[in-house]
Amino acid sequence: MNRKFYLDLAANGLRMPIGTHLVLHQQSDPGAIVLDGERLGGVLIETARRFGTPLAVPLMDLTLEKDALVRACGVPADEAEGYHFTSPPEAPAAIPRTPRMRASCRAITRVAAEGSLVPMGMSIGPFSLMTKLVLDPITPVYLAGEGLTAAEEPEIALIESLLALGERVIGEYLIAQVDAGARAIIICEPAANLVYFSPAQLEKNVAPFEHYVMEPMRRLAALLADRGVDLVFHDCGELTEDMVRRFGTLGAAMISFGSSRRLWEDAALVPNDTVLYGNLPTKRFSARQLTPAAVEELSRELIEKMRAVGHPFILGSECDVLSVPGSEADIMGKVDAFLHCSCHAAGAS
Repeated sequence: MNRKFYLDLAANGLRMPIGTHLVLHQQSDPGAIVLDGERLGGVLIETARRFGTPLAVPLMDLTLEKDALVRACGVPADEAEGYHFTSPPEAPAAIPRTPRMRASCRAITRVAAEGSLVPMGMSIGPFSLMTKLVLDPITPVYLAGEGLTAAEEPEIALIESLLALGERVIGEYLIAQVDAGARAIIICEPAANLVYFSPAQLEKNVAPFEHYVMEPMRRLAALLADRGVDLVFHDCGELTEDMVRRFGTLGAAMISFGSSRRLWEDAALVPNDTVLYGNLPTKRFSARQLTPAAVEELSRELIEKMRAVGHPFILGSECDVLSVPGSEADIMGKVDAFLHCSCHAAGAS
């Protein structure tokens, strides 16, 4: 789409959560819905209308790609979730889409047929997927930062083989979502953070971050750009300013960071035509200590400071807002608090 679309949403003061999980879990049978593309598409449409946004955002479920990959490598479905590779697997001839993937693609098609909403896709990023495929991803990443290579260290060889295989399954799933009608796709790289990349080590050697995070992301960004599909990049981890700058080179239409970041400071680190999204602490919305009044105050601060720096901005959640049993009304009340709070900054409402 035209980049102006997102800039106009920001200029018009759009506020929205990533809230599909909330609406899904208002249904009586969410487990059945995620396997039924027609009904799941209905939930995406209902979510967009409930929160007053033209963006139909899917569930931020980052487990689908691992499930598909390990099943394709011969792991039984009931063992897939907790499975970790200990040696590089033989690359499968094909990586079939799982029932959840097929349903997600069918949901995108239903949103596209509705006509008035922007159908969006969702995927985990290659580095974050790799961290789910091995028991200890931190050590080999650290060793690579110290200058060791895959030829010298089997753990590095393992993560590099899985990184390549993960990028393959992600790329194929992105194409499936585009073919289903997605016009924008959120790619989530929450593991690209200070847990895996030491700031002190990065100052000496940024090559592993470039190789493991940025190079695969640039290829996926190019894949989407070649198909006229917009990238929305998400990373809710603890980050350095240099990481933020590098993410800004991806050409994303929107970038979403976690509540650890001050978006009004990050505005200087990303291009002026990239909308910043977020970054209210919605991971804490189930905590009673965080009151609706506090959410309103945080919302006003974000709106006013982002308007002061003049960077395009959409107020929203730092991640997806999860429905927590017993706290549903409290969480929804806090979402409504930031959607409807007043702000005296010029042009805000």
